[in-house]
Amino acid sequence: MLRVRTYYDFASTLCYVAHRVFGELAPELEKLGVALDWAPLDLAGLLGWPRGVEVLPARLANAERVAAEHGIAVAPLRLWPDSRDADAAALILARGPQAAAFRERVFSAVFEERRTLDAPGTLDAIARDLGVTFEPHRLERARDELAFRTQVAAEEDVTGVPTLMLDQFPFGGIQSRETTLLVVERWVRRRQAGALAHG
Repeated sequence: MLRVRTYYDFASTLCYVAHRVFGELAPELEKLGVALDWAPLDLAGLLGWPRGVEVLPARLANAERVAAEHGIAVAPLRLWPDSRDADAAALILARGPQAAAFRERVFSAVFEERRTLDAPGTLDAIARDLGVTFEPHRLERARDELAFRTQVAAEEDVTGVPTLMLDQFPFGGIQSRETTLLVVERWVRRRQAGALAHG
């Protein structure tokens, strides 16, 4: 199974859309022998955006357009929340049995239930829903790791989320389902051809 690092941020409406779209594509990706490794990063830190401020109208319009193109019903977040604790918590659970459930629970809480991601108690309530706890010292260490991983993403020329890392090449944004599968399939073929050439 080929694994593709998939950068995301819980604050991003486009990442919620990608979460839904890539979920629908999971059977096709599995047929290609591809699994997504969801990797949180701090988009505000990556791009130098302020937290807790209104999202620019052009960005809201873009998120609405992309969601509509993919048939995903969602109202974009109008204030950019501080997602670092939620992203850090995802790092703590990464690759464990509850990673996917946590990602689903956070996205649904924020974009379907319209809960405020960085409001006091939101992360604790989500953790309780899943029967997990995040001790403050572990969250603090994970936030440091999140900052480091965000810097690594910047060095990989990641300029937004969602982004699929196809080896050293970032494939950013949300394309049509057909385009996404075509790009990934071509990448798989290149990987397979390279393996045969070196085998």
